[in-house]
Amino acid sequence: MALAEAHGAVIVSADSRQIYRGFDVGTAKPTREERARVAHFGVDVVEPTARYSAAAWAHGAELALSEAERAGRPAIVVGGTGFYLRALFAPLFDAPPLDERRRLALERELAAMPTAELRRWCERLDPARAHLGSAQLLRAVETALLVGERLSHLHARRARPARRTPRYLVVDPGPVLAERIRARATAMLRGGWPEEVAALAARVPADAPAWNASGYGVVRRLVAGELTLDAAADLVTIETRQYAKRQRTWFRHQLAEGSVVRVNPDDPGCAAAVTEWWEGGGAT
Repeated sequence: MALAEAHGAVIVSADSRQIYRGFDVGTAKPTREERARVAHFGVDVVEPTARYSAAAWAHGAELALSEAERAGRPAIVVGGTGFYLRALFAPLFDAPPLDERRRLALERELAAMPTAELRRWCERLDPARAHLGSAQLLRAVETALLVGERLSHLHARRARPARRTPRYLVVDPGPVLAERIRARATAMLRGGWPEEVAALAARVPADAPAWNASGYGVVRRLVAGELTLDAAADLVTIETRQYAKRQRTWFRHQLAEGSVVRVNPDDPGCAAAVTEWWEGGGAT
């Protein structure tokens, strides 16, 4: 927000849960006041029942970046969904069309599987993608079964050059993050998250994709009376810390090291380092 306001930039949210309307508190969505101060793309894009792919997000993000360019404004892509970042900045590929009726029928069968079982399927059908998360495993198995070709092969054979070359600013406070996660989980649970979930549960089907956001399953159990507030805070904290660990691993191994500046927001020299990053080409 500080960079965007200082330089008249727009923010493109690369967060796979903030796209869902109504899922606000638990995704730490930017407030209406913040969105009034700085234009955001990628927030409140689709209904909670929508199946939204990384490719769809990348297409919308590219339109937002192009629009910012035409307006003479810089844009900052913000967020921790690595698959979204890869879809925008890595080489793209021309995805084959899938028969929607067959895809939906297959998805109903596969979505009922535990992730471990889905991974075993992927190990047989497309082993190069068997290390990925559940959504990517599902896509790989669907493609192999419905197209008859591995998604990993399609990526290699139909690759198109990416349009943009990013530079990354990775903001990480180090070990203190664990306690900050705990404090934030507690604040969110006391700041309207259970009330939000209760209202959503009255209108959003239990199998809607939006419910997969970190912590929402725990808060649904809290609202149902299965957990105490303290127990829910413990579980949300554990879940979020585990996700943060996966993000750190992804950013450490998936980003070209020469394109990354890492800063600790608590370091007295952080502001200067961020300014240097921006002036060194961060706005491109």
